[in-house]
Amino acid sequence: MKNKTKEHQRLEQHYAKEKHWMKWGPYLSERQWGTVREDYSEKGTAWKYFPHDHARSRVYRWGEDGIAGISDNHCQLCFSVALWNTKDPIIKERLYGLTGKEGNHGEDVKELYYYLDSTPTHSYMKHLYKYPQRAFPYSDLVTTNQRRSKLEPEYELLDTGVFDDGKYFDVFTEYAKADEKDILIRITIHNRAAEAAPIHLLPTLLIRNRWSFVEVEKKPFIELAESNEKMGSVKVEHDKVGQYHLYFDACDRVLFTENNTNEERLFGTPNATPLVKDSINDALIGNDFEAVTSVATGTKCSPHYQLTIEGGGSREIRLRLSSKALEAPLEKAFDEIFTDRLQEADEFYATQHDDDLSDDLKNIQRQAYGGMMWSKQFYHIDIPTWLNGDPEQPTPPAARKKGRNHEWMTLNNEDIISMPDKWEYPWYAVWDLAFHCVPIAKLDPDFAKKQLVLFLREWYMRPNGQIPAYEWNFSDVNPPVHAWACLKVYHIDKEQKGKGDIVFLKRVFQKLLINFTWWVNKVDTNDNNIFEGGFLGLDNIGVFDRSKEIPGGGSLDQADGTSWMAMYSLNMLDIALEIAQTDKSFEDVATKFFEHFVLISESINSITRDYKGAWDEEEGFFYDMLVLPDGSRTPLKLRSLVGLTSLFATMVMDKKRLQNLPDFMTRFNWHRTHRPSADFSVSIEESEETGDILLALVPRARLEKMLEALLDEEEFLAPGGIRSLSKFHQQGYSVQIAGKEFSLKYEPAESSSYLFGGNSNWRGPVWMPMNYLLLESLQNFNHHYQGSLGVQCPTGSGREVDLKQVSLDISKRLVSIFTKDEQGKRPAHGTDTIYQNDPYFKDLVLFYEYFHGDNSRGVGASHQTGWTGIVAELINRLE
Repeated sequence: MKNKTKEHQRLEQHYAKEKHWMKWGPYLSERQWGTVREDYSEKGTAWKYFPHDHARSRVYRWGEDGIAGISDNHCQLCFSVALWNTKDPIIKERLYGLTGKEGNHGEDVKELYYYLDSTPTHSYMKHLYKYPQRAFPYSDLVTTNQRRSKLEPEYELLDTGVFDDGKYFDVFTEYAKADEKDILIRITIHNRAAEAAPIHLLPTLLIRNRWSFVEVEKKPFIELAESNEKMGSVKVEHDKVGQYHLYFDACDRVLFTENNTNEERLFGTPNATPLVKDSINDALIGNDFEAVTSVATGTKCSPHYQLTIEGGGSREIRLRLSSKALEAPLEKAFDEIFTDRLQEADEFYATQHDDDLSDDLKNIQRQAYGGMMWSKQFYHIDIPTWLNGDPEQPTPPAARKKGRNHEWMTLNNEDIISMPDKWEYPWYAVWDLAFHCVPIAKLDPDFAKKQLVLFLREWYMRPNGQIPAYEWNFSDVNPPVHAWACLKVYHIDKEQKGKGDIVFLKRVFQKLLINFTWWVNKVDTNDNNIFEGGFLGLDNIGVFDRSKEIPGGGSLDQADGTSWMAMYSLNMLDIALEIAQTDKSFEDVATKFFEHFVLISESINSITRDYKGAWDEEEGFFYDMLVLPDGSRTPLKLRSLVGLTSLFATMVMDKKRLQNLPDFMTRFNWHRTHRPSADFSVSIEESEETGDILLALVPRARLEKMLEALLDEEEFLAPGGIRSLSKFHQQGYSVQIAGKEFSLKYEPAESSSYLFGGNSNWRGPVWMPMNYLLLESLQNFNHHYQGSLGVQCPTGSGREVDLKQVSLDISKRLVSIFTKDEQGKRPAHGTDTIYQNDPYFKDLVLFYEYFHGDNSRGVGASHQTGWTGIVAELINRLE
C-alpha cells in the first residue's frame, strides 16, 4: 500500500471502534415505494400496492427514501433534498420510474442522477441531480413506453426533450464530516439555461415513523430552535438517535409537518392529525403556507428557499447536521473543512492507481468507486412481522402466509448492505453482492469482509443452509459465488495488510460448508454429480424457463449448474489449503473438496460412460443435456455462457503451500494413482517449471477448442468484451420437445422475451461480472502454462498471443465501454449525443447493468454500480 492517508486513518479508527465514522452515510434508499417489503397485498402485487403516487402521502413501514440523502445507520433520522420547478404537479422528493407493467422492457428509473464521489467513511460525498425547468413528463413517459413493443427501444427521459436548450438545473449535493456526528452539507444549484429560472429548494429533515407500527416510549420530534437574518436552526429530540441540530442559511420560511399517512387522500378516512406527510407538498403547489408555518414542531421539516437563478448563474445553500450545539456552524471553518475533506479524498484515491493513469480513466474509476460507496443502503425486513402484520395496523390477508417468502421465517435483516442499485433494485442480491465486494475490498477490505460474513449469519441463512437470493424471491437459486468472493477479498486484504485474516476464512468456511451441502442435496437430484439448479441468475438464456417444470416431464443436466459446483469445490479446496497452513486439521476437508471436484469433472467431461456428458467433441463446446422420462438424452446446442462457465472452475495449487501439507499430498497422490483419467475427464497438470499443480474442469485440448469460439468476433468476442450468447445464433436456434417447438435467437441488447418479466437479457449482451470471472480463469491458465499456450486473438486474425495478452485484450475492450473515443463519445451512452455536446454532461459516466453485444450501449438498470463497478478494478490491470 502507498502511504496511509487521513481517510485510511479514519478507517482504522472506525474498525478499532475508536470513532463511529460510518454512523452516518448515504444509507437512504432512492425508492422505498413499490418494494416487496412495503407490500401487504394478498397476491404480492408490490408495484400496485404501494405506487409512486402514494409515496408522498403514505408512511413507509420498513424504511425511507429521498434524493441525494443520508441517514444514521438505522435510518431513524434522514436528510434529503426536495425541489420544485414551479411547473410540476408535485414537488420532487424522490426518484420516479416505470413499474414492471409500465415499461416495455420492465421497470426502469426515469431520472438523471450521478454519484460523483465518496470516500469509504463518507467523510466526503458528492451527488448530482439534473432537474428540468420544464414540467417533468410523468404521463408522457408512461403512455409512450406502454405504446412501444419489446422490439422498440425504451423511451427515456432525454428522449422527451425536457433537457433541450440547456433548460435544466444541476443540483450538486456535497457532504463533509467534521466529526463522526457532525456533517456539513453544501447544496449548489446551477442554472444551465441562458435565461433566469425559478426553483424552490427544500432540504428535508425527516424522522422515520415507528410510532404508527410499534410502541415507542416517547415519540421523537423536531422543533424550531432559532431563526434570524443570517441563519436558522432546528433541534431533534430522539431517544434512539440522540439530540441533533440542523443549522441552515437564512431561508424564506421553515415548514413543519408530521410524517403520518394522509388517510383522507388515499383511503377516504379522517386523518389522525391535521398535518400529514404531504402537507409541505400541498403548501407549495397551492401557495398556501399557513398550516405548515403555524406550528414550530413536527416529525418532518424543511427550510424553504424560493430562488430565481440567473441564466448561467448559481446559488449555494449551506447546512450542518450535528449532535453538537455550535456557535458559528456555517462560517469560515465551514469552507476549510470542505476543502480539507475533498483534498483528503483526492489523496486517498491517488493510492488506488499509478500516477500516469489518464485523467479519463481516473474519472471513470472514481465514479465507479463513488457509485459503490453511495449504493450502501439501510435494509430492514423481519419476515414473521411482515407476514403477520403489526398490532397497530390492519391484519394482512391470510393468503400472504402461504405466498411470497413465507418459508423464510428465520429471516430478520436490519443492516447497511451494498445494494445492486438503490432505485431499480433497492434490495440486496446475494450474487451481485459477491461481485461488489471485490472492488470494495480495494477501498475498504473490512467492510467487504463484514458484508460477506453477514449473509452467512443465522438471521440471513436458512437453517438448511440456503442463502437468501433477493427480496422478490428469497428462494431463487443464484450461482454459488460467495466462496469465490471470500477468497478474492481475503487475498486483497492480505496484500494490503501484509497478513492474511485466517479468522475471517474460518468463519466463512464453516457456514459455507452448510451452504455447499444444501447445494449438493438440492440440485443433484440424480446423485450423479451433474447439477440442475434452475435459471442460476442467467434468466432467459435458455429456450425455456429453467427454473420451472422442464418440458416433456424430463430433467435438465445443466452445464453451468455443474460448472458452478466445480468452481465452488475448488474455492472451498483453496480456502481449506490456506487455513491448513496454520491449522493442519483442515487438510482432511481439503481432500473432501478435491474429491468433489474430481467427481464433478468426470461427470461433465465423460465420453465413455453409459450416458454422454455435457461435452460435444465434434463442436468443441459444453451444452445442457435434456433427459426425458424414457432415458433419452438430447443436448441443447446453444453456444452461450452456459458452456463458457466451465472455464470458471480453475485453480493453481502452488508448490510452496503444498510442501507444508504432507498429509493432503499423500491422499492427493494416491487419488491420482488409483483413479487415472485417461479419457480426458479430469485435468490435473503439474508444471515442470514451477511445480505448481493446475486443477481445471476443462482439459487443455478442450480449452484450445473453446478459445477458438471465445475469441471469434463472429461468436463471443464483442467490441466491449465477451457476449452471453454466441452471434452464431443470429438466425435463431430451435428444438422440438414433446411435440412442441422451443426457440431463441441472438439479441444483442433489450430482450423480446417475456421470461422473468421481460427486462432481463442473457441472449447476447456483455455482462461485466461474467467477463471478470473469465479473465480470472485465463490468468490461472496463463500462470500454469507460462505463456506456452498460444492462440489467435481475434480468431482468424493471424495474431498469435499468449493467454496473458488475451486477458489484457479483453480487459481493454471492457474498459473501452466507458472511455471517450476520438469524437468524445462513450459507447455506454449509446446515441445520447448530449453526453458529447453538453459540457455539463461530457464527464459523467453511467454504469449500466449490461451492454449491447455489438456496439456496447448501456442496457438495463442505469446505475448498477455494484457489479458493473468492478470495471474500477479492471482499470488497474491496464497499467
